[in-house]
Amino acid sequence: MGCREKTATESKPAGESTAASAAAATATSDTIVIGHVGALTGGDATFGTSTDNAFKIAVAEQNKKNGIKGKKIELRSLDDQGKADEASVVATRLITQDKVSLLLGEESSSRSLAVAPIADLNKIPMITATSTNPKVTQDGDKTRPYVFRVCFIDPFQGTVMAKFAHDNLKLTKVAILRDMGNDYSVGLSKYFTAKFTELGGQVVGEVSFKVGDQDFKAQLTALKSKNAEAIYIPAYYTEVALIARQARELGMKLPLLGGDGWDSPKLYDVAKGALDGSYFSNHYSPEDPSPIVQDYIAKYKTTYGVAPDAFAVLGYDAANIAFAAMERAKDLTGPSIREALEQTKDYKGATGTITIDGKHDAVKSAVVMTIEKNQPKYKATIDP
Repeated sequence: MGCREKTATESKPAGESTAASAAAATATSDTIVIGHVGALTGGDATFGTSTDNAFKIAVAEQNKKNGIKGKKIELRSLDDQGKADEASVVATRLITQDKVSLLLGEESSSRSLAVAPIADLNKIPMITATSTNPKVTQDGDKTRPYVFRVCFIDPFQGTVMAKFAHDNLKLTKVAILRDMGNDYSVGLSKYFTAKFTELGGQVVGEVSFKVGDQDFKAQLTALKSKNAEAIYIPAYYTEVALIARQARELGMKLPLLGGDGWDSPKLYDVAKGALDGSYFSNHYSPEDPSPIVQDYIAKYKTTYGVAPDAFAVLGYDAANIAFAAMERAKDLTGPSIREALEQTKDYKGATGTITIDGKHDAVKSAVVMTIEKNQPKYKATIDP
């Protein structure tokens, strides 16, 4: 799961603040400091660790190319322990004390929502690789000026799985089991329901759990009587694997459906085959023959000894999109980097071709993966 590099409690006395001092420091230094706010410990630490691993590869590659505008990049990764309030503290520290020119992270939508206002206030661009909730880049009905993402958003992801369930699997009745305290889970449930019912399907039951729960048999028993043909579980791998095992123990053989929060090697370690015959939406497939994808998989395996999950691939794209924008920017101040990020178009990344739209969201395809013999396999690609 990786180790903690620093925490917010290790801070020094606060000095000058805001982007003005950060830009001044950048202008006179031979180093560009980029910060990562992520969960390097805690229940979903594989998300933060995977993206951090990717950021390190991208930084090393860029520094071999003479950095950005002749300046070397320094990555500073701080652990928020999977807590939204700690993410706010960490982001503030990176901006006001470490004088970062750009923030990478957070991986969770709930924690990115805590960091986004801080990035805007200080005029420091923020790129989340994996936060899919639409609200991350939006402040009410306005686009947040300094917040960007390189992943698709939940309305698209929810629609992808609803269409796949209806059109490909020919399902007409689906139940939903969601994490009631997770913006990601609640949002995906909403968008899946809207599209599935629009297509003529029926959501026959919906029950909730809370993150950290270990026993889901009451919820599953309640859904068992609904005669659903599948259960949509838009949650994180930490709970999904336990849910799958308990569903099979109750004799429920129906397929389970989910989103990119499933994507972690630990899902299969805990599920132990209970998810065979299930499906989830994701950002890339390791079976993609594209040279960009296969070259990166090889590099990641060489460095870390395992294949990258989607978070590690999105992290690589996020960092490289940031570096390309900073190289194009007229200077390394927040407003200039933001303007360059807004001009990102048809970037050829490891997760596909990425264009940043007017809402600072990524326009790109999604893939659907199936699980066979306790391993993910490519099933289909769904375009925007």
